[in-house]
Amino acid sequence: MNEKARLIDLLIHDMTGPLSIVAAATNNLRYNADRYGPLTDGQERLLERILRNADRAQNLIQEMIEILRSKGGVFRKAYFSVETTVKKSLLDALEIAFPEITEKLYDVKSHEEFQAVLREHGISIEVSGRYRESPFCHDERKVQQILRNLMSNAMKHRRERMRVNISGEADLAILVEDDGVGIPPEEREAVFAPFVQLKDQRNSNTAGLGFGLAGVKTLVEAMGGEIELESREGTGTRFIVRIPPSISS
Repeated sequence: MNEKARLIDLLIHDMTGPLSIVAAATNNLRYNADRYGPLTDGQERLLERILRNADRAQNLIQEMIEILRSKGGVFRKAYFSVETTVKKSLLDALEIAFPEITEKLYDVKSHEEFQAVLREHGISIEVSGRYRESPFCHDERKVQQILRNLMSNAMKHRRERMRVNISGEADLAILVEDDGVGIPPEEREAVFAPFVQLKDQRNSNTAGLGFGLAGVKTLVEAMGGEIELESREGTGTRFIVRIPPSISS
């Protein structure tokens, strides 16, 4: 086992327990004022920040687990609403980097209001074709992970806009694009390599493990699908994913 594989194994097996304890202890402080004393507004915000980051670390571990399961051919096949899954994925992608947008979206009461908030922040989400009304059959958690990582990547690198289009009559077709600086041809192959983080000269807040897009490619291919990258320097980047439906067992 190489060094990177040992790091992943450590994160999955040895970090899950401590992170759960951090989250549980933080929630105890928040919701047991009679035992620990009331919180100030500043303390409440700090605890919320701790929880968000604990959730972020737990989600990363869960993503690694899902990738390992996909490599072993382990899928939880079931029918699910694509539109609902897209919404969940978007909220997850926005939660850490743009919590103010997420709060607005949780407060809205209708689909029209939801779309209005998205437009206000340069986000376009459209679901059309067969799966707008009919459920799709595959592993929902893995589809959500694919969507979340593609959206998160687009939000990090966009100038002003991100567009998501879900369509398809047989296969599920996913398109996620941004209007960022684009990716030079010589760097496009590295986008899907694990632990590689390309530099965005315009945006200094895009640092990460370089694991998301590598994981997306692994999941898509394990699900029998394909992923393509289209990009022009100065005009943005587009990811196109096709996932065939599975048969629920």
